[in-house]
Amino acid sequence: MFLTSNGTLKIGDFGISKVLQNTMENAATMIGTPYYMSPEMYENKPYTHKSDIWALGCILYELCTLKRAFAGQNIMSLIFQIIQSDVKPIPKIYSNDLSNMVN
Repeated sequence: MFLTSNGTLKIGDFGISKVLQNTMENAATMIGTPYYMSPEMYENKPYTHKSDIWALGCILYELCTLKRAFAGQNIMSLIFQIIQSDVKPIPKIYSNDLSNMVN
């Protein structure tokens, strides 16, 4: 997450990226931060902008709990957790709207 000099928040990734030509196009690469990658990416399925929304949910979860949504002893246990998509809810101090958005 980047904060510009005028206070605008932007989300980005310094990793390798692919520009999609239109909103219906699917990407087929597997590049990204392992903790925030969607199940589709680990299952080697085509993915769309929904994988970016997944990553945003992971980041929001981390901001609310100060813990990663998915963490494993190794990459295989991490992948298993992500594919299962089962995480503890964020703390009750946050609104139902935020909790729903994270979910």
